Amino acid sequence: MKIFERIDADIKTAMLAREKEKLEALRAVKTALLLARSEKGASEPLSDEAELKIIRKLISQREEAADIYRKEGRDDLYQKEINEARFISAYLPPMMSAEEIEKELKALVTEMGAVGPSDFGKIMGAATKRFAGKADNKIVAAKLKELLG
Repeated sequence: MKIFERIDADIKTAMLAREKEKLEALRAVKTALLLARSEKGASEPLSDEAELKIIRKLISQREEAADIYRKEGRDDLYQKEINEARFISAYLPPMMSAEEIEKELKALVTEMGAVGPSDFGKIMGAATKRFAGKADNKIVAAKLKELLG
């Protein structure tokens, strides 16, 4: 089942269960996906990667807003944003562990013949594509710097 279809079904479930906060978050995701779909043309559905990218962006927006609210002492709005981010993140694939990232990076470094820190950009570009949606780029960059050290 595609992400859009899952969100549609979960919206109906949240409506029946009267889960206002979850419903609000899911409607925001559906709206973002519909807008992205209409930009490209109605005949062309979004790819899974494009849907995941939109979902990651929405989560990031909520986390940034939550940080701002926490700094301003607005715990009510902070909690709302954190909860929405949690609801939305349920649609992302599971993230890789640090050990899995390191193992994949070692294989990538060997595969591309990297020898030192000067190859960081080349390896990071390939790693970003390989780990898309599976790992946080900050963690990948830190592990790669450690490996190329």
